[in-house]
Parts: sequence; C-alpha cells; structure tokens
Amino acid sequence: MDTLRIGVIGIGNMGSAHVARITKGEVKGMVLAAVCDIDEKKRMAASEALKNVTVFDDYHALIDSGLCDAIIIATPHYFHPEIAIYGMEHGVHVLTEKPAGVYTAQVKAMNEVAEKSDKVFGIMFNQRTTPIFAKAREILQSGQLGEMKRVVWLITNWYRNQAYFDSGSWRATWAGEGGGVLLNQCVHNIDLWQWICGMPVKIRGFAKYGKYHNIEVDDDVTVYAEYANGATGTFITTTGEYPGTNRLEISCDKGKMVIENGVLKLWQLDRSEREYCFDSNTNTPKPEITYSELTFDKKGTAHTGICQNFTDAILTGSPLLSPGVEGINSLEIINAIYLSDWTESTVTLPVDEKRYFELLQERVATSKLRDADDSTFRSTADTLSDRWSVKW
Repeated sequence: MDTLRIGVIGIGNMGSAHVARITKGEVKGMVLAAVCDIDEKKRMAASEALKNVTVFDDYHALIDSGLCDAIIIATPHYFHPEIAIYGMEHGVHVLTEKPAGVYTAQVKAMNEVAEKSDKVFGIMFNQRTTPIFAKAREILQSGQLGEMKRVVWLITNWYRNQAYFDSGSWRATWAGEGGGVLLNQCVHNIDLWQWICGMPVKIRGFAKYGKYHNIEVDDDVTVYAEYANGATGTFITTTGEYPGTNRLEISCDKGKMVIENGVLKLWQLDRSEREYCFDSNTNTPKPEITYSELTFDKKGTAHTGICQNFTDAILTGSPLLSPGVEGINSLEIINAIYLSDWTESTVTLPVDEKRYFELLQERVATSKLRDADDSTFRSTADTLSDRWSVKW
C-alpha cells in the first residue's frame, strides 16, 4: 500500500478541518475516500463540495463499504470508543479525536480491542508535536535534572465566549460532551502533563460549573496532585479569563525548568540540592547554577503532524507519536478530578470507575442539550485553525 484511503466520521468543526487539510494535500500519502455524518444538511453540503468522495449517513456503512483503509473519528466524545471498536474489529485503522472517551470503563474496553488488533490506533494529541514540550519531556526523562519535586501548570488562556458554547447542541452539557474545560480544551495539557511528568497517584480536585458561562459543565478548575516519589503538582485552568497565562514550571533536585512565551528556561545545579542541604557547613549555601534558554520558533505541526505520523505508521511502520491506548492516561486524571470534586475527597488512582460512572449518570439524567444549529459543514477550516494552536 502506498496510499491511505481515509474516511472522516463526523464533519462538524473538527471533522471539517480534517477534510480540508486532506483535500488540500497537506498529509502526504493520505487521500479522502469518504465522509459520514448523521446530519442531512452536512451531508448535502459535503456532497456538493467534495468530488469523488462518498458520503454516508451511518458509520457502520462507511466502515463496511471497503472504500477506506482507515478512519478519523471526529464525533462528540461519547461515541469515540464505540466507533473505534467497530472500526478495528472490522479491519480499518483508527485515528480518534481527543478525548479517548468520557469515562475510563468505555476506554478500557476500546484499549482491549486495540491490544488484540493488528490495526494502527492513534489519538489526536496534536500538542505532542510541539518541539518545546518534546524537549521538556526529553530533559526530565533523561535524568539531567534529577528527581522531580514539584510541577506547577497555570494554563488559563483557553478563553471561550458564550457564542462558542452556543454553537453546538452537544457542547458544554453532561449528556452531549461529558465535561467542560477539563475534557475538551485542557485534555491536551493534561496529556502533556502526564507525558512529561508521569502519572500521579492521588488527586484532589476543585471545579466550578458555569462560573463564567451559561453552561452545565466546568469552566474553572484547580487541581492538587501527589506522585509516588513524594513530588506534588498543581494544575489550574479556566475558559473564563482573558488575557490568560500558559506557564509550566517543573522543579527537581538538580534544578528546574520553566516554559512560558515559547521559551524554555533551564537552571541546572552541579549536584543534587539534597546533598547541599545535608553536606554544606554554611547556613546559606549557594549551589553553583548553570542557566540557559532554549527558544523555539515553531509551535509544531499540530493536527497535520499527527495525521502524517498516523499515515506513516501505516504505510512505512514509523512509530506513533500519540498511540491511542495512551488516551486513557489523561482521562484517568480527568475522571479523578471530577470524582474528587463531586465527593469532596482525595481520590487515589486508578479511579473507582463504577462510582464515577454512577455520579456522571446522575448529571446526565438532568442534562439538557442546547438549542443550536449543528448542521454547518466547512469546506475550509482556516478561520478556526488558531483555536487549536498552542497559545503563549
């Protein structure tokens, strides 16, 4: 195989963006073969805009058609595992949009299918392509800063206005989206958090629901985390501040790094602070510090990069940058944050998935989808591209 025939399932904002980049030839080796949506207006618009592309109203039919070697899932969150499972079980490779799902039980079922399948399974964690975050991961995992003591991420520049939430019936509802800033916007940062620093073992979360918007779900969250080695972490986010901040600081026993405004600042000690603490004979020791700055001009290849990596993994066997089975890690943290807030307690990971599901269903039972027009299909998504980029 030298060309990957792709089907895009769900052609709203995100699906339209994928269609646009594929039809413009931005992903080498990937060609658009089919699209699917349950909305008739979107299908009609797609039929007019896309030549030689088959349009389906049911994802089963698209997958079973034999027209596609792989699918991109760009539906509302609850459907990601369901469609991914059907796809892998019926012979197509799968690239799903984030998040992996809404609750860990459904994602575990998806991952079990993926582990047994010979199909490539990826997830759209596009910020993993950002060079500055990849470098931070390399530095921390290399051990050159020693053992982590603390991580602090203030990520409050995911600003959204009311019109954004009103643009889709499923948005910002427990029944349609399954969560708010944590599950939609900040799932990227939570993925990077665990990708760089590893998984915490305990979470205490504090969330506010509809604090800044007329929505059901969270738009302001503060998190305290603990790690197995005793390190701690804080994570603060909101969609209700402008201008916001994106600042990541990781402190270790041999120095620290700070990422802000596209610059990685690095302070390195000549030996461990723990040694200075107990070996120094002076009351005010001043460990020797080497300071450096790394500036990154590029923000990464984002969604196009993940699509290209997915294509290359299928056509040439290249390793995946963002394997689908890793999607459960960020979801585990997100579920733990919600469960902690709902129960006003510290939650130990892995999360009690049964309890989480029960409490989620209580919220779903009283949830109301929005009165919004979901029928828009965009043959170009250039006007939306900045929404998904890394913002400093």
